[in-house]
Amino acid sequence: MSAVLRSSKRPRGLRRLIHACVAPSVFDFWAQRLDRTWTWDRPLARIVERRAESRDAVTLVLRPNRHWRGFRAGQHVNVSAEIDGTSVTRSYSLSAAPRADGLLAITVKRVEGGKLSTHLFDNACVGDVLHIGPAFGEMAWPDAHDAGWLLLAAGSGITPLMALVREHATRGMPAPVTLLYWARTREELCFADELLALADAHPEFAVHCLLTREGEAGAEPAGRLDAAQLSALVPDAAQRRVYACGPSGFVDTARALLEGSARSFHAEAFTPPARSFEDSGEAVVTLQRSGRTLTVPRGQSLLTALEAQGIKPASGCRMGICNTCACGKSAGATRDLATGEIRTEPASALRLCISAAAGDIELDL
Repeated sequence: MSAVLRSSKRPRGLRRLIHACVAPSVFDFWAQRLDRTWTWDRPLARIVERRAESRDAVTLVLRPNRHWRGFRAGQHVNVSAEIDGTSVTRSYSLSAAPRADGLLAITVKRVEGGKLSTHLFDNACVGDVLHIGPAFGEMAWPDAHDAGWLLLAAGSGITPLMALVREHATRGMPAPVTLLYWARTREELCFADELLALADAHPEFAVHCLLTREGEAGAEPAGRLDAAQLSALVPDAAQRRVYACGPSGFVDTARALLEGSARSFHAEAFTPPARSFEDSGEAVVTLQRSGRTLTVPRGQSLLTALEAQGIKPASGCRMGICNTCACGKSAGATRDLATGEIRTEPASALRLCISAAAGDIELDL
């Protein structure tokens, strides 16, 4: 289910006339003297609600301006705020399903040393305005449900899955869903009360909260994801479709256990995988916009390979700013380093951080 796309209500002729006479930056400067979310075309959002979700996480409910283009449950958004005179951007999952009133929500976990997460957790207030980018990500419900689902979340990986659960609940839980959610301690669990209430209200929904550093009433901690635990909790996992979200190590474990055995498997990790495939030889990469031709190792992240030759593509991957290294590929074959899949389709977009050349390729750089 997608949110309704918003469009400007100004007549096109009037917009062109204003644009011809006033630069967008000048328009924004004066418009924001009246309302801080008024801009020519930049999406901004005002915080309208703030609530604690756990010891170290807070949900911010946002009201976007007319330039926000909507989203699907399970997607992410880049959020920016000015801190000490500098704009800082990070990626956050949208933790609620699309709403009729247009509001959206992000749930921010305070990360030690994290500049934006600390600022939002400690200082963000109702009335503050944030910059938001377009929604992205492919972890969304399909149009039809032909099987049960298994959702695996670790830490703040619960946020996109929570949006999916909430949307599924509004549809009456049309297919069975089991959620396994790992956190270190009870105080770090987000949405626990709501998840348990949904499980009570919907027989087709089951949730297991697993603590890795403390146990129930003095029992041993549940431990991390492994085959024995998965078999005990979800004996029919092979008949499920699987979504997994969390740190890259957690996602790697989930993939090793379920990819190829479950009906389908899709995962998103907080960090790009620090690995390369053993594809031998080299490949020629043609950069169409700059006219350069390079030779790079096959199987190595294109982002790493290009940086090694002095090319600096736009990228915030290592700072947790997802989708900033995306670029177009007009020809050639690449390997997805997260899944191992070879992709040969032309005119496709790829992320440089998790893509490697599997042959000669042409990039829009």
